[in-house]
Amino acid sequence: MRALCASIITAGALIGLGLTALGLGVRYQDVVAADPAKIAYVRFVHLDTPLMLILVVLLATVVIGLGATFLGLAYHHERRHYERHRGQAGETLSSRVGA
Repeated sequence: MRALCASIITAGALIGLGLTALGLGVRYQDVVAADPAKIAYVRFVHLDTPLMLILVVLLATVVIGLGATFLGLAYHHERRHYERHRGQAGETLSSRVGA
């Protein structure tokens, strides 16, 4: 369940990053370079403060969400591995469930 929740958070952050990329493209589409043959780049420090904040927060959310997803998957597989080997030792599900 941890991995599923974290992957949903990551998917939301990735959708937000896509929308932010569209917003940045629309906002800075009129920036032109000194030479028309070259591509004009806008440095990160020259972005608007709200866009910069949104970009940083979404990138942090993606990194944290991906980490939580992989950590949740790792613990899920470890738990299944533990349960499989514990069940082979003769212990049944009914003996582990308390009344």
